[in-house]
Amino acid sequence: MNILITRPLIDAEDLMGKLFSLGHKIIHIPTLKITPAKLEPIDAKEYNAFIFTSANAIRNLKVTEQDKNKLCFCVGAMTEKIVRLKGYNNTVSAGGTVNALKNLIINSDQINEKSKIAYFCGDNISFDLDKELEKDGISINKIVNYFSEKITDLNDQNKKIIESHPPDIIFVYSARSALSFLEIVKNHSLYPLMTESKVKCISKKVADIFSTGEWKKVEIFNQGEELLQLEVDK
Repeated sequence: MNILITRPLIDAEDLMGKLFSLGHKIIHIPTLKITPAKLEPIDAKEYNAFIFTSANAIRNLKVTEQDKNKLCFCVGAMTEKIVRLKGYNNTVSAGGTVNALKNLIINSDQINEKSKIAYFCGDNISFDLDKELEKDGISINKIVNYFSEKITDLNDQNKKIIESHPPDIIFVYSARSALSFLEIVKNHSLYPLMTESKVKCISKKVADIFSTGEWKKVEIFNQGEELLQLEVDK
C-alpha cells in the first residue's frame, strides 16, 4: 500500500521503517515544524508532579536536576514510553485522551489541593487542561516549552510522488496537523488524488475536520496501532 505520514520525522522515523520493511511505499509529508521555547530550566523540586500531553513536551523538557521518581501523568501509552526513555520511572498513562487524563489526575490518591503540578505543553492546544483542573482546586503551572508552526508548502519531489502513487492510507495525528494538511492539498490542487484515500485520524475531533469536506473514508485509530490498522485494511 501507499501510506502517507504527516508527523515530523523525529516522531515518524520508527514507524516509517517498520512500514517500509513490510513492503509499503512511504510518502512523508510533515505538516508541523516544532521549535523549542527559550526557557530557563525548571526546578523540579518545586513540583509534586509533571503532566505531559505530547512527545514534544517531553523532548523539550529542561530541568535543573532530574528526579527519576517524579510522578508523571501521561496522556497515552506512547507518551508514557517516551517519558520512561527520558529516565522517569513513576509514570501513569490515561489511555489516550486529555479528558481521561484530567479524570486520572483528579482521582489520583497522590494528588490533593496542596499539590503543585507543572503542565508542559505546546503553544497550540485543543483542551484547556490547566483551567479544567483548577476548577477542581488543583494548582497547575502551565509551561509552554515548544511552539508548532504549520507547514503548508510541498516540494516538487513529494508532489510527483503523490501524483505517481496516490496514498491508500493517510495518518493524521492532531487537529492542527489536519488543518495544515488540508491547506497543502488545496494549495497544490491534490483533492482529486487524495479524497479517495482512507484517512486515519487520532481522534474524533480530527476526524470531524475531514468529514465536512470531500473526504469519503474517514476513520479513528489509536496511536501505536498503525500496523494493526493496516492488517485490518488488507
